[in-house]
Amino acid sequence: MRAIRGATTVADNSVEAIREAVTELLDELEQRNELQPTEMISVTFSVTRDLDAIFPAAIARSRPLWDSVAMLDVQQMHVEGSLPRCIRFLIHAYLPTSASIHHIYLRQAAKLRPDWGLSQTLQTSQPIIKTKA
Repeated sequence: MRAIRGATTVADNSVEAIREAVTELLDELEQRNELQPTEMISVTFSVTRDLDAIFPAAIARSRPLWDSVAMLDVQQMHVEGSLPRCIRFLIHAYLPTSASIHHIYLRQAAKLRPDWGLSQTLQTSQPIIKTKA
């Protein structure tokens, strides 16, 4: 069993903005990790307290085969000065120990892990960090 982490941000607290960001995040997750929903054990989504328009898990469940994955939405602990409008995930999946894990940090969430830039290659995992203007 392996764990994959990731995060993204949204411009505003709307169903459309959250749906776009979660879809982009999960598309990147599946593509970069060659991950199928049938390999997933569980997904925990956390959102900052300023996001309440829709549950990220509701968006994920609408994807092919994701409706059988155990998912949970929680509110991220609030810390003054922390990144606003942020959606994070922690996924547990059955993946070979030899497989590289690509942690996905998009948009402003790339600031959460500046030590995981695209140029850095880790022995067992490589994050994907993209920013969107």
